[in-house]
Amino acid sequence: MNNKKTILIVEDEKDLVEWLTVFFNENGYNVISAYDGADGFSKAEQQKPDLITLDISMPGESGVKMYHKLIKSDATKKIPVVIITGAPGDLKSFIAKVKTFPEPAGYFDKPVDRNSLLDKVKDLIG
Repeated sequence: MNNKKTILIVEDEKDLVEWLTVFFNENGYNVISAYDGADGFSKAEQQKPDLITLDISMPGESGVKMYHKLIKSDATKKIPVVIITGAPGDLKSFIAKVKTFPEPAGYFDKPVDRNSLLDKVKDLIG
């Protein structure tokens, strides 16, 4: 039986998805990936990962819209979400938009500090 925790990576940059996948796999996690918010939300509802990393700016459905859907859905509202973004302006805009919603479990700027990210993931899901 597989007791590994599962992380859903929602990110439009393929290189970062590959890097995060290898990084999380090497640290004992299963990984699912999606390249936009619509696909990410669908996978979150169907597969119920233990944690989601979410980019804010993506083509198609943005991370902001996906985050709103995640916290409104009974199936996904308790899954911790860690925001990973490359644009500080996007992060400030995101924070302003979600003032009426619970804050995400964490925020990281790109490039991501791997030790800080792993510490946060371990704190949230073990």
